[in-house]
Amino acid sequence: MNQRKIIHRFSPNRKRGTERTRSRVLILYNEPVLLPGQPDYDSEQEILEMVHAVENNLEQVGFPVTRLGVNNDPENLFAGLKEIKPEVVFNLFEGTADHGQTEAFVAGLLEWLKIPFTGSPYNTLCVAREKPLTKNLLRGAGLPTPAYFVVEEPRYPQCQLDWPVIVKPANQDASVGLDQGSVVTDHAQLQRRIHWVLETYGPPVLVEEFIGGREINVGLIEAPHLATLPFGEIMFKENGPNFWPIVTYEAKWKPGSRDYEATPAHYPAKINPKLAGRIGDLAKRAYRLLGCRDYARVDFRLRLNGKPYILEVNPNPDFSPNAGFTGGLKCAGITHAQFTVDLVKRALARGRQTVNQPALGELVQS
Repeated sequence: MNQRKIIHRFSPNRKRGTERTRSRVLILYNEPVLLPGQPDYDSEQEILEMVHAVENNLEQVGFPVTRLGVNNDPENLFAGLKEIKPEVVFNLFEGTADHGQTEAFVAGLLEWLKIPFTGSPYNTLCVAREKPLTKNLLRGAGLPTPAYFVVEEPRYPQCQLDWPVIVKPANQDASVGLDQGSVVTDHAQLQRRIHWVLETYGPPVLVEEFIGGREINVGLIEAPHLATLPFGEIMFKENGPNFWPIVTYEAKWKPGSRDYEATPAHYPAKINPKLAGRIGDLAKRAYRLLGCRDYARVDFRLRLNGKPYILEVNPNPDFSPNAGFTGGLKCAGITHAQFTVDLVKRALARGRQTVNQPALGELVQS
């Protein structure tokens, strides 16, 4: 694996004379570690677009901004925080491509150092990364989620779910590990797919009832009270024996591919008010259950009778200007730039509420 050194760039502020009145913002992100041609390379590269957009949004209103890209060496992260001493962190860190759990570790370190940051806290990121754990919590709270079981090794019990089922790496996100072969219709296909996921991504493997109806994405924000954004819908443009209506890795990250062109997102989704109210209520309950903060996205599938099921709670959704979450913001009349600045202000306010907070220099000693 390619090991890159820490990269931090101090960006000159575009509005002179504001440095003394504006707080120093650090944009923290995962520096790409995969080489071109490696699996999942494309999804990792989009972080650079997000960083640029957030940096531009904040500089336009006068915030002094610094970037800090880190990868597999936690000492580099610690050294960067010590050197930069930010007043607030805009957290775009999604975990390194070869160690996704680091997404939560970075939030935990920021909490330990009492540095205010945007987005969800450590505990939430830990739980949401573990899909089976999240589904257990949803079930325990009485929230609907597709039936499932978990496989840890090649030998597993006979499938008790109705066919078809969908097979996913249990600890990945961003559709990593999903393609048209993820949906299977018999035991032999299931066995082959489980073996492939185990060999490629390791255990555990999530085997889930496949619900073939509409897919609805619900963005949520705290502004300041928790509210849902206008819903989005994935419009599946193909059907037939060689196409399953799912959002595969190619559908998210490979423009020009069949899956990408066949799965455009539409905002706002056309849903009758009663069903929309039900989905919005479920999304808010899931958001609160996992302890999300600032913003998140909850994905649903609807049965043909309209009954909604929660597929996933994403406390750290794609924040790029062209992402689905931003589509919901636009429909609500909120610009990406405006929401970026609002997130920084909210994080700063949380930091000021901390009583007797030591300075970073007192916490980080040589």
